[in-house]
Amino acid sequence: MTLPSLTVPVWTALAVAAVTLVAADKDFKARKIPNALTFPSLLLGLAAHAISGGLHGLASSGEGALIAGAILLPGWLMGWMGAGDVKLMAAVGAWLAWPLSLTATLLSLVAGGVFALLVAARHKSLGRSLRGALNMGAWAVALPGRKGPPPMASDLRFPFAGAILAGSMISLWVRI
Repeated sequence: MTLPSLTVPVWTALAVAAVTLVAADKDFKARKIPNALTFPSLLLGLAAHAISGGLHGLASSGEGALIAGAILLPGWLMGWMGAGDVKLMAAVGAWLAWPLSLTATLLSLVAGGVFALLVAARHKSLGRSLRGALNMGAWAVALPGRKGPPPMASDLRFPFAGAILAGSMISLWVRI
């Protein structure tokens, strides 16, 4: 049996694994992802790609960080996730670079959805949570006619860094 090959160099995979593991641990314990982790990781990702790939590497890393962070930014603006989640995803995006950062971000969102279902089922509020998610979706689709703040899916919260860890690790082996 052979293992599937990584989608990135080993040094990149190790950096992504390290930052997401530490972030998930911090998020689970304190419900906060510290800037002292995300900002240096973002800068190191950009620098590593600049050193290894020159201006093209830097541009690809910057694009990865911007896109990964931008995809999660509306979730923070709506109050559905914390700013640390957005900054962590941007840091991961810098390490993975474009286009793999998009894969990691989308897989992290899928993992977050699975985690949300598990948390809701554990708290015996799956029906209420699904109705809340439908209300959020309906609110988001009614762009011109929507009024008031976005509805909350539920009052259940979970540390999203675990979903970023899962999505990032899967993206190291899976190409979408």
